[in-house]
Amino acid sequence: MNTLLLTPRRLVLACAAAGVLAAAGVGALSLSRAHAAPSPAASAVTPAPVMALPDFSQIAARMGAAVVNISVTGMTKTAGDDSTDGAGAPRHGMPGLDPNDPFFEFFRRFQGPNGGFPGQPEAPLHGQGSGFIISPDGIILTNAHVVRDAREVMVKLTDRREFRAKVLGADPKSDVAVLKIDAKELPVVPLGNTRDLKVGEWVLAIGSPFGFENSVTAGVVSAKGRSLPDDSYVPFIQTDVAVNPGNSGGPLFNTRGEVVGINSQIYSHTGGYQGLSFAIPIELASKVKDQIVATGKASHARLGVAIQQVNQTFADSFQLDKPEGALVSSVDRDGPADKAGLKSGDVIRKVNGQPIVTSSDLPALIGNAMPGDQVSLEIWRQGKRETLSATLGDATEKGFKLAKADDAATKGKLGLALRALQPQEKRAAGVAGGLLIEDTGGPAAAAGVQPGDVLLAVNGTPIESVSQVRAMVAKADKSVALLIQRDGNKIFVPVRVG
Repeated sequence: MNTLLLTPRRLVLACAAAGVLAAAGVGALSLSRAHAAPSPAASAVTPAPVMALPDFSQIAARMGAAVVNISVTGMTKTAGDDSTDGAGAPRHGMPGLDPNDPFFEFFRRFQGPNGGFPGQPEAPLHGQGSGFIISPDGIILTNAHVVRDAREVMVKLTDRREFRAKVLGADPKSDVAVLKIDAKELPVVPLGNTRDLKVGEWVLAIGSPFGFENSVTAGVVSAKGRSLPDDSYVPFIQTDVAVNPGNSGGPLFNTRGEVVGINSQIYSHTGGYQGLSFAIPIELASKVKDQIVATGKASHARLGVAIQQVNQTFADSFQLDKPEGALVSSVDRDGPADKAGLKSGDVIRKVNGQPIVTSSDLPALIGNAMPGDQVSLEIWRQGKRETLSATLGDATEKGFKLAKADDAATKGKLGLALRALQPQEKRAAGVAGGLLIEDTGGPAAAAGVQPGDVLLAVNGTPIESVSQVRAMVAKADKSVALLIQRDGNKIFVPVRVG
């Protein structure tokens, strides 16, 4: 459990390149209120000013020429490749599913009219996406998934000129790619920042949905710093701007005509726009771009832990005031976290003073740091706050993994049949202590604990005897957090006991 993956939900995460959605395609508001007769006090209140809707025509006219259409051709692997689906995205253990099943499309990166469904070892790839010019000599930003598996990348400008592009580099972790075309004195877009971007602020997207070049759509910022299950390194800007296949890689503008993000993904049950669009913050994209231009690749830091979400059951078990933070289920031996003194059962609450509300906040913060950076970690351990300092490693050496736990549990007794491990069983499991779970029932079984699991700790305290478990469960108010080992992997499982 050394790479950080987020537990998927049964929703289609579509790239906005002809598809989460990879966006490569193939191609006046009035408010009214009912008023009672005003009282003297009410009549003295100054009414709120009426806000006019923004006029995006000037931004579209000035910036549209710097937005490009990207066409991709190549070959993509299909059946026979256990690591990726036909579009080059992780299969997530789904080979053999009906391609028409919505779950089959989870995390899918569409890259052509047939979406690259399995059926042959390689299939032709034809896709389209969007991009935008950031320097007059032809540097272009787009999404990494737009140019994935590409043998040839063509860029079309609004004046109909076409150029073969060189991919200077692509970073799958941030989904940012940098292209270069041989041209001079090109129109460029100004880059803004997301620090001043406010929730509710109007934003504008320009791209090529379904191949319709330089299409303009508008909406508002729905949220900032949004973490998604498949791209844990990116604190996305969530908007309700209409983004569809072909919009991937296109710019997201603020009302001043500055690019604040790269349109990248949508949540959808159908593969089309349903009001949830996500853009990569331009500061992150610019940082990745600078690394790629300088070295051809981008680097991300790693902490070396497997983490889980802190739900209410875990919060009760670890005596937390609220269900926030990242629960450490295991620590990589000799990794940055291990050297810093992090332990299984610790809950990371802050990184450099920035709160960790959900577990997915942690990889977004760590992954955007640089290897060698030092970070201050505020943790919760055995009912107390502590502060540790860690020197981050390189994510290319070993990644993160978010452990998965079954949150289902029922009230009642714990429901475990336990016995001590024999010496040979300890050696086989690679543990120094713990108890073998011979049978399960009641809340433990409902929570997903299985016979054959090894119980290592309860509420973060290592377990050595059955009587110790009984004593800890007897003291538990609402729930306990069981650290178990299964098939060499460690995971916390929350179990309600009363």
